[in-house]
Amino acid sequence: MYGLINKAIRDMVCDRFGEEIWQIIKQKAEIKIDTFLRMEPYPDDLTHKLVRVTSEVVGLSGAEIMQAFGEYWIQYTGKAGYGAMMDMGGDTLPEFLENLDELHTRLSINFPEYHPPSFECTETQENSLELHYRSSRHGLTAMVVGLLKGLGTRFNTEVNVVQTQNREEGAEHDAFLIEYKPN
Repeated sequence: MYGLINKAIRDMVCDRFGEEIWQIIKQKAEIKIDTFLRMEPYPDDLTHKLVRVTSEVVGLSGAEIMQAFGEYWIQYTGKAGYGAMMDMGGDTLPEFLENLDELHTRLSINFPEYHPPSFECTETQENSLELHYRSSRHGLTAMVVGLLKGLGTRFNTEVNVVQTQNREEGAEHDAFLIEYKPN
């Protein structure tokens, strides 16, 4: 994963738990890097290790860390120079979700080693969507739930997310039912 992800994990830990906790995590994870370079690719294992050790140090499950990170990521990327790109994604939660693949295609231009996920969104009934998530990476499903909740905050929309298909349990891909209510 690109350094932007690892830097955001570091920043989330520092924002929520303090710099001292980050230093403990960094030491336990045997991370020798002082600064993650945003545009530099790093092994996925490094990111998973950061999440695992963060989970151990702060006493939350890996899924809770990933979900919190997903929510944090939505705000973080807006502040890290990607706000205009996110603004182009749409003015409502459903519109943004419909445009996710296009947004990821644009990101691939700047991040040549990026392997984006794919999202397919269909409206099931009024204020309800089904989202199909496909990725070559494993272990990021909880982050998707956090991203959806973070997008709810971004669009001032109450969001309830229920996972309906789980790749870790044998499904071909992950799927979610999203019920939303604009505030």
